[in-house]
Amino acid sequence: MGFAHEYATAIVRRGRYPMEPADFVPDWADRPRKGKHFPAAESFPLPAGAEPAAGATVQRGLHGPRGTGSFTLPLLAGMLYDSYGLVGRRLAVQANSDLGTLPMYTQANWSRGTASGGGLYPVGVHWVSGAGGPLTPGVHYYDTRHHELRRLLAGDVTGEVRAAVGEPARGYDQFLLLTVRFWQNAFKYNSFSYHVVTMDVGALLQTWRIWARACGLRFAPALWFDEPRLGGLLGLDPQEEGVFAVLPLAWQGDGSHGGPPNGPAPRVTHADQERSRRVFTFDTVDRMHAATLEDAARRPAPEALQALPPAPAPEPSGEPVPLPAAEPLTAEVRTALRERRSSFGRFQASRPLPAAALSTVLAAAETAGTLDSDVESPDAEPLTRLYVFVNHVADVPQGVYRYDPAGGSLTGLRTGPPGDFLQRNYFLANYNLEQAAAVIVPAARTPQVLDAVGDRGYRLVNAVVGGMSQAVYTAAAAAGLSCGVALGFDAISFTEELALDETGEIPLLIMMIGDERPRPADFRYEIA
Repeated sequence: MGFAHEYATAIVRRGRYPMEPADFVPDWADRPRKGKHFPAAESFPLPAGAEPAAGATVQRGLHGPRGTGSFTLPLLAGMLYDSYGLVGRRLAVQANSDLGTLPMYTQANWSRGTASGGGLYPVGVHWVSGAGGPLTPGVHYYDTRHHELRRLLAGDVTGEVRAAVGEPARGYDQFLLLTVRFWQNAFKYNSFSYHVVTMDVGALLQTWRIWARACGLRFAPALWFDEPRLGGLLGLDPQEEGVFAVLPLAWQGDGSHGGPPNGPAPRVTHADQERSRRVFTFDTVDRMHAATLEDAARRPAPEALQALPPAPAPEPSGEPVPLPAAEPLTAEVRTALRERRSSFGRFQASRPLPAAALSTVLAAAETAGTLDSDVESPDAEPLTRLYVFVNHVADVPQGVYRYDPAGGSLTGLRTGPPGDFLQRNYFLANYNLEQAAAVIVPAARTPQVLDAVGDRGYRLVNAVVGGMSQAVYTAAAAAGLSCGVALGFDAISFTEELALDETGEIPLLIMMIGDERPRPADFRYEIA
C-alpha cells in the first residue's frame, strides 16, 4: 500500500485532525504570482481567438460525440483564452473573505472560464511545437495575463515528448503540457495543496474537453508518461514542480511529425522569477509527489480499471423519485464560460428549483465523469457516484439521495430537511448551504483505483472530480443557475451520513446550485 492511501485518509480526516503543519499561517503579503514570469523570454501575442463555430454549444460540448477535427492557431488561441485567460474582473458584493481587497488593483481578482481551488490558478500551460505548426518550433509558455506566448526554447524537441509519452503521442508534433508549481497553491493550503492542484488540473482539462467537443476537435490527454524526462525538458525542479498532463494536438495541414530524439537531451534554461521572498516546502507534498512519480512511465493497461467491480449501493429508504428529462444547454460555450462564477453567499430559496434544472446539472456532472484520458475506458465502471442533498426542489421531497443516471431518478437514503446537517459540517462563512436548492456530492472510489493502478491513480481520480465540478459550473451558467463549489467540509460526517463506509467511496467536493437574490450589487468595471 503506497503513500497515496495514507494521504487520502488524511484528506478525509482533516476536518477533525488538521494536517501538519497545523500552525501554518499564509503570508499574504509575500504570496507568489498566479503564473510564471519570464521577463527575458521573447513574447509573441496570440490572436484574439477564433469564435467557436456556430453550434458550439454547451450541450454539444458535454453530451456530443468525441471530435476528430484539427486545431488551427486561432482555435488554439480561443481555447486557451476562454479557459485560462483573464476575461473579466470580480467586483460584485458577496460573502467571501476577500471582498474588502477586491477594489485594490494589486489584489484584483480576475475571472477565468475555468474554476480553481481558492482562485489560485497554479497550472502552467506549455506549448511544445514542431515543424508542422504555425510557429518556429520550440517550447512556449502561455502567459495568461497578456494572452501571449513566451518562447523558452527554440528548436524542434517534439521527439522528446513523443519518447516520453509513448503511444498516445505517436504521429503528433504539437503538444500542450500542463505543469503545476506547488508553491503557487501551497503558500495557502500547505499539505492540503496536492489534493487541490490535482483537481485544478482536471478542471482545466474538462474545460478543454467541453470546448474541443463543441468545436468538433480531437481531445485525448495522457496522464501516464516519463515525467522526469519532460520535467527535464522544461527545466523544472522536480521537488517544486511537476508535469501532470500532456495533450497531443491534431494540427490542420500537418504532415510532418519529426523523428526520434537526437543528441543530448534539450533543456529550457529560462528560469521563472519567483515573487515570494521566502518559499517553503512541505514534507507531505514532497512525499505525495514522489509517490505519484513512481512508475509514471508504466501506463496501466485498460483492463486495470475495467476489472474494478461496481461499487455497492447504500441501502435505499424508499421508492425512487423520477426526474424530468434533462433540458438542452443551448448557450454557446464561450458565453457560458464567461458567465461562470461562484455564488459566495448569494443563494436565496425564495422559490423551489424546477426538477428539470436539477436533472440537467446532474446529467452534465455524470457525463463529465471521464476525461477521455489514456488510461480510461468507456467500458469501465464509473470512478465516481453522485449524491444529492435536496433542500428546495419542486416535486422532490427534502432529503438525501443517490443519483441513478441510467434511470434518470433519485434513490432516497434519508428523509427530512438536510440544511442543518449541511451548515454544521461546512467550515467557512461564505455560504448558507440551506439556501441552495441542492448540494451535489461526488464520491470517488479512490482506494480501489489506487489498488488497481498505483499511487499515480490519485491524480486521475482527483482530476475526474475536478472536471465534474467544472462541468457543473458550466452547465449551471448555461442554464441560468447559480453555483458554488467548496472543499471545506467535514468529510467524516458526510461519509457517515451517506453510509460510504459500506461502499468504499470518499466524498471529495460539495457543489451547490440554485437561484440567487434578485439584483445583486455589482460594479460594471468594463464601462467605468
